[in-house]
Amino acid sequence: MSALLMRLLLLALAGGALSACGASRSGPIAAGYGYEASAGYQSCVPYARARSGIDLRGDGWQWWEAAAGRYDRGQSPRPGAVLVLQRTSRLRDGHVAVVARVMGPREIRVDHANWASGGLKGRVARDQAVIDVSERNDWSAVRVWYPPANVVGNTVFPAYGFILPYRSWASAE
Repeated sequence: MSALLMRLLLLALAGGALSACGASRSGPIAAGYGYEASAGYQSCVPYARARSGIDLRGDGWQWWEAAAGRYDRGQSPRPGAVLVLQRTSRLRDGHVAVVARVMGPREIRVDHANWASGGLKGRVARDQAVIDVSERNDWSAVRVWYPPANVVGNTVFPAYGFILPYRSWASAE
């Protein structure tokens, strides 16, 4: 099988793996492809909640509205903030990832769970690249590292922005 055909096959398989980032799922875990095994299945939501301290519930795409009035939200990445990807046909439940490092104005590294795991759901990925490809440099469109192919994926995912890991002033009153 040619390298191009193998890469296309891996990208096609990613579609199914990306759709499983809901608040509660079950499945196997395994290490590899830049992922680490955990004590049990991890989906993106409980992983992001535990890593960031942001106490929100629901599928990944629901976090943006759920954070309104409770946590500050913005378009600039900061370590510890949660990047919220919108719901799409390929990403039925949306996705959330915790910013580990800001590499530059258009690149961050994130830690997240259950992302493009090559059919083995529930793994944790650390220090994975996310690139801002939005026209206005506002993080409204991103491309995400795809470990099985060892590349930043070609798919552009719409993003709401970043939820900051501290309570909004409005909710403190």
